[in-house]
Amino acid sequence: MPFVVVLDYGFGNVRSAVRALERVGAEVALTADRHAALEADGLVVPGVGAFAAVMDGLRAVGGDEIVDKRLAGARPVLGICVGMQVMFAEGVEHGEHSQGLAQWPGVVDRLEADVVPHMGWATVSPPAGSVLFHGLEDERFYFVHSYAARSFPLPTSDAMPRPLVTWAEHGGAFVAAVENGPLAATQFHPEKSGDAGAQLLERWVGTL
Repeated sequence: MPFVVVLDYGFGNVRSAVRALERVGAEVALTADRHAALEADGLVVPGVGAFAAVMDGLRAVGGDEIVDKRLAGARPVLGICVGMQVMFAEGVEHGEHSQGLAQWPGVVDRLEADVVPHMGWATVSPPAGSVLFHGLEDERFYFVHSYAARSFPLPTSDAMPRPLVTWAEHGGAFVAAVENGPLAATQFHPEKSGDAGAQLLERWVGTL
């Protein structure tokens, strides 16, 4: 049974993520313990609320260093919602620029849509070769967000495989998920996305 740490840094309703991971076969601990977070088979970085506040919370428990060290050692990390957004270089909210974890280049900013926040069920467009979305290409997932990455400007490289980026639409295209070696992330909430979300989490746990 893979051991997964859901990083507890004081933000978000994370109990639903813990329960969802347990239901798909993981042993789960909700903790900010550095040793446990570094040594776990998988680390989940949840996030709800403002980009800057989530970054402050992560830094307060050393979450930025934990994510860096895990990824440097090719140890799996899954970001959810704002936990995905902070993987980008920068977030812009109400004119305030905040530095992210910079695992990917790019900016998270406000959706350009008639209705914001984007709240509810939506389809996504995964790329060929996706592990997380295999067999789930026609499913819907639950979103609740006002901000997103609307581009993914990572340059191509012959030395490294290009990340697999899944897109969705709300007033324009935005990044709904990324699979990038040991780092995966979803803008939607898989733990709130019914059977499809459970299957996605099960696929992630199965990679650990």
